Amino acid sequence: QVQIVESGGGFVQPEGSLRLSCVISVPESVFNQHTMAWYRQAPGKQRELVGRVSSTGTTVYTDSVKGRITISRDNAEKTVYLQMNSLKPGDTAVYYCNRVTNHYDWGQGTQDTVSS
Repeated sequence: QVQIVESGGGFVQPEGSLRLSCVISVPESVFNQHTMAWYRQAPGKQRELVGRVSSTGTTVYTDSVKGRITISRDNAEKTVYLQMNSLKPGDTAVYYCNRVTNHYDWGQGTQDTVSS
C-alpha cells in the first residue's frame, strides 16, 4: 500500500514562510513518472489544488498563490516540496500532496496556521 507522509506545517505569523515536504513510498522509477500536486483544505471548505510539478519539473500554480509559492521535487528522494512565502490568514489549511491523476490514498496532511 502506498503511503504519503506530509510534514513541515506549523503556526506562523502573516508574511511568514513555511516549507512543506511530502514523501511517497513508491519506487523512484514510478515516482519519476508522476505529476505531483499540493492540495489544501481549509476548515469548512472542499480540498483545492494549490499547484503541481511535472516529472520534468514544470510547475503550474493556482492564481490565489501564484508569486508566493514554489513547488519542487527531488526524484531520488521521492519527495515533493512546497515553499510558501508572504503567508496570509487565508492560507490556513491542512496541506496534502498526491499525484494529479488516479490519486493514491490520502496522507494525514500537515496543518498550516497563519495568524497574528
